[in-house]
Amino acid sequence: MAAKLRIAIVGAGNLGSALAVSLRRAGFTVSPIVSRARAEPSSKARALAKQVGTAATTDLKHVDADVVWFCVPDSEIARAGREWASWQWKGRVALHSSGALTSDELTSLRGQGAAVASMHPLMTFVQGSRPALAGVPFAIEGDRRASRVARQIVRALGGQAHPIPKQYKAAYHAWATFASPLFTALLATTERVAGTAQIDRAQARRRMIPILMQTLANYAQYGAAGGFSGPIVRGDVDTVRRHLRVLSRTPAARDVYTALAQAALEYLPVKDKHALKRALDAHGRTK
Repeated sequence: MAAKLRIAIVGAGNLGSALAVSLRRAGFTVSPIVSRARAEPSSKARALAKQVGTAATTDLKHVDADVVWFCVPDSEIARAGREWASWQWKGRVALHSSGALTSDELTSLRGQGAAVASMHPLMTFVQGSRPALAGVPFAIEGDRRASRVARQIVRALGGQAHPIPKQYKAAYHAWATFASPLFTALLATTERVAGTAQIDRAQARRRMIPILMQTLANYAQYGAAGGFSGPIVRGDVDTVRRHLRVLSRTPAARDVYTALAQAALEYLPVKDKHALKRALDAHGRTK
């Protein structure tokens, strides 16, 4: 029954494009792809519409959908909802995909008879990538009817639906940000540290892949404590001091190292914790 829903996608960015493709593959009718605040649909919207076999439009009169899924930046969700408020919402569902914001961003549509919910996939979407959504967790909160429809969509996509109370949305999204964007920032920092050993970024990226993949495999199988290795878990204070000295050439990377090392002392089993803490604290005093 879920696959019979007609779903309009508002926004043809990385997220909207990936969702539209996955919805179409799951048997949904994607109708249509909507560009906002333009005289005519964007080139991205037209290309995406062609890919999923539908139309691209900016005119709400041409939208015939059971569900409208807003895939716009967080700062634009409430405004997009207000722009759509004149549409016939009774009996329809409005979704947005912010991880940090609640369904209340679409209050203007709730007031017009729509059932609203937030529905956030715990996945990263970048230009040129269309990740499959099978197995992906979706955090859902909102009105009962909209949440029920959201769960039906997730099941049809092969994903996993999880309820999230409103008051935990910001913390949930902070967790998601650690899992991908800040992890990517760590990798960028790692490339910069490789430069201090005269290894360029392209080589560093290629040469890091095996250890990164094994680290993730260890984490998946053994958890953080069982997958933790290196000088900190061994309590090798002298090596940590050497690291801190050489990282003085890259202060931002040195600060990341110190912060992560302190987190390791807090959250992971390590040997000689007090000596390691003294070394990190001494480094902080000499910056």
